[in-house]
Amino acid sequence: MRVFIGVFIFCLPCMALDKLVIIGDSLTEGYGVDKEFSYPTVLQGKMQQAKLNYQVINGGVSGSTTASGLSRLKWFLKAKPKIVMIALGANDGLRGIDLKMSQKNLQQMIEKCQQEKIKVVLAGMHLPPNYGKEYTTKFRAMFMELKRQNQLTFIPFLLEGVAGKPDLNIADGIHPNEKGYVIVAENVFKHIKELL
Repeated sequence: MRVFIGVFIFCLPCMALDKLVIIGDSLTEGYGVDKEFSYPTVLQGKMQQAKLNYQVINGGVSGSTTASGLSRLKWFLKAKPKIVMIALGANDGLRGIDLKMSQKNLQQMIEKCQQEKIKVVLAGMHLPPNYGKEYTTKFRAMFMELKRQNQLTFIPFLLEGVAGKPDLNIADGIHPNEKGYVIVAENVFKHIKELL
């Protein structure tokens, strides 16, 4: 009996967890709240409750654009993730970056993951209406085109049910608060659970 228990305890750390890397910006990093309330951390808790064998790696960096996300991707691929979720583009839009360049960066990220046989989840973003109807329409369409072209699991809007609601955002009106990030995590989990 002692030998059996000893072997069990020794092997427990060897049970490898599949990895989900989320590459994003301040929304993923959890700007404005303690790290324990960021949506990747809340998502990790939901996976544990569902007894899913996954480790969520938060690859969010405030201010990140699609270009900087692309440059960081190689480092995150060293973790050998089973799934990569890309939640980028908001800062490109807010800075008025040429959407052709943004789409090219996102496409390259997708292709690098697919070359490694990694499943890709793409999170769509929206822009405030003051950026003009033409630009905001093209911005949303960019994500839809990437989803269609690459046949990806797609989250139509990362901040669905949270954006524009003062009680779910911090004072800047852009980043969710603790309650808001819980909703974001639920939204993400709903769309990716079939992949897990």
